[in-house]
Order: sequence, then C-alpha cells, then structure tokens
Amino acid sequence: MRTRIEAEAHQRDRWLVSYADLVTLLFAVFVVLFAFSWHSKQRMSTVSNAIHTGFDALSADPPVVSPPANSSNVLLDPVDPTDGSMVGTPPPHYNTAELSKQLEGVLGDSISKKEIVMQQTQDGLIISLRELGFFNSGASNLLPGAEEKLQGTAKILMDHGLELRVEGHSDDQPIHNAMFQSNWELSTARAMSVLLLLVDHAGFPPEKISVAGYGPYRPVADNSTPEGRRTNRRVDLVVITPKGKDEKAE
Repeated sequence: MRTRIEAEAHQRDRWLVSYADLVTLLFAVFVVLFAFSWHSKQRMSTVSNAIHTGFDALSADPPVVSPPANSSNVLLDPVDPTDGSMVGTPPPHYNTAELSKQLEGVLGDSISKKEIVMQQTQDGLIISLRELGFFNSGASNLLPGAEEKLQGTAKILMDHGLELRVEGHSDDQPIHNAMFQSNWELSTARAMSVLLLLVDHAGFPPEKISVAGYGPYRPVADNSTPEGRRTNRRVDLVVITPKGKDEKAE
C-alpha cells in the first residue's frame, strides 16, 4: 500500500499527463495546417506519411489528413522546373487596331447609321449600343435584328478570349410606367437583356461577362438637349483591358 506521501506526490504529478497530451495535440494541429498549405497532393501525402510515422513513434493515434473533397478538380499552377516557383497563366492579349477592324467588318452598317459607336478609353474598347437601333422608348426588350449584330460581336470577342462588362445607361428624364419605376431599373434591365442574349444565344462564356446598371448617373452628353439625351440612352459593351499587359496598337 502506498504511503500518504507517495499518494500526494502522485496527485501532484498528474498534470504532466495532461500537459503531454496537450503538446501532442498542438503538434498534430500545426502539422495538419502546414499540410493544407501545400498545393500539391503529392507533397500533402508526404507530410501525411510523416505525421503517421511520428505518431507511431509516440504510440499515439495519428490524425487523419485528407485532401479536399474537390481536389481532383483543382487546377494547380505549373511549376518552373528551374527554381520551383509557380508560373501563372498569362492574361489574354489583343491588338486594338485588329480588333476594331474586325468589329467594324460586322457592325459597319450599324456604325454608319449611328446605332453603334466604338471608342477607345482607359477602361478599354467600348462598343455603345444606342437606344435607336436596339430598344423602344421605355422598354427593355431588344428590337428585331439586334441579335444578329450581337452574335457577330460576341464571336469576335470570344475568338480573342476577352472579358466583357455590359453597362446600362439612361438619360435624366423621370420614368414611371407599368414595367419600371426608375431609370436605374430600366438601364439595368436593358443591360440584362443584352447579357442574356450574349450568353444564352451567342454562347459567350458566363464567367467572362458581368453586368451593371448606372441609370442617368454616367452621362456622356448634355441631357438638356434631345440629341444629348438620345446619346445617353445606351448599353455599353466594355471590352476589359487584360491586366498585366499593355495593349498592342498599330
């Protein structure tokens, strides 16, 4: 039978067991977090094997380290074999002059009628679809013939691998009809009509297109004149300039 002194000494030393368990668990947590920081499943497997080996030596149950459930669908950046650094996929690049020439080839008639206006800005090439050739006043449904123009435009942009932002704009005249309570709603609805046509009918990649509605708040002409208001009622197709590359113009 243990003496009272031995019993008290045993009670005092019990904290060492809990402390050892805590240290072991913290070690496991940090190693697991380290494993998940690696992109390569092969490297993760190596770390996992190391964890099992280490815990076998400690006679403890190792944690389970599994790759993410969708790891088979993850595309990893290629690795430079010279130094092991990640090689990012270069952004698309396009020739402004060549792109404009191709677009003029399919939109020439609409450009001559001033239904479409193209201009180069800091944001990139902008293809402005004026209300005149694409929408009835106060409505968001595209007019007959609009689909053919947009199909040709979409094909050229897709051939270049470009991204697109569809922006709806209006004049500053108040609108209140059965469909729309404000110019903001009208401009957004028109932009959505163009976007859906490009995606659903022209096959434009949905991950490369976005939409915005600005109402009367980004005019390009004076709203005090009828001609200025007609100019402001538009849907802009903004060809986004690829990041990290300068445009190559001729």
